Amino acid sequence: MDLNDSVIWITGASSGIGEALALELAKSKRVRLVLSARRETELQRVATQTGLPVSQLLILPMDMTETDGFSAHVDTVKQRFGRIDYLFHNAGISQRSTVVDTDLSVYRQIMAVNFFGVVALTKAVLPVMLAQGNGYFVVTSSVAGKLATKQRSGYCASKHALHGFFDALRAEVYKEGIQVTLVCPGYVKTAISVNALTASGQTYGKMDDNQEKGMPADVFAKRLVRAIEKEKEEVYIGGSEIYGIYLKRFMPGLLSRIVRRRKEI
Repeated sequence: MDLNDSVIWITGASSGIGEALALELAKSKRVRLVLSARRETELQRVATQTGLPVSQLLILPMDMTETDGFSAHVDTVKQRFGRIDYLFHNAGISQRSTVVDTDLSVYRQIMAVNFFGVVALTKAVLPVMLAQGNGYFVVTSSVAGKLATKQRSGYCASKHALHGFFDALRAEVYKEGIQVTLVCPGYVKTAISVNALTASGQTYGKMDDNQEKGMPADVFAKRLVRAIEKEKEEVYIGGSEIYGIYLKRFMPGLLSRIVRRRKEI
């Protein structure tokens, strides 16, 4: 598949990785972008910054927990552009709380956004791609989708779940010309820690040191687009924290000791 001349739907497009991807993809001037997130005013801002003409843009506000409306959203995209070539899943929420303190409602909220919302939108878009005979799902997971750390239990669980679901989907639809890339960012400088949920479900409201020192979102977006062009099934993008994935695979005991000693928050 060619990113140029494609219809590309980006969730979580109002900030962070989603915003950076919209701006990076728009550089070709030959894409049609569907920008989704809850905050319409922020989507309008991102749309303006892309520099694309109105004819190549669709601002489509949506909440990833309101899954009953997804079929209507898919119809809106089809009516506007006729097809859906790429769906970039970027919407998500993190966590900053221990298991013993975390209310069960917080886990439900995290899973509703990070997993069930992603699954529901994928299922709504999948028939369109099957009818086309091609399509591409790009799913933002995390290093936390490959290993777990303290005070991120719900977030890690939701990202691990994405790998199971999309690895299975990739095997099921490969012969139909549909591809899946799972993306595991390390620390990227976004507001993910600021917007994370605490044990009671309140917003954490602080920028983590690791996030503050993380890879700029625009640099991440450039590297991700290159990986998609190479049609990689799984991509790790970040700094030295990426090595934790390989420790988990080859030296799990060592990684466990590192995680136990590491202080979070």
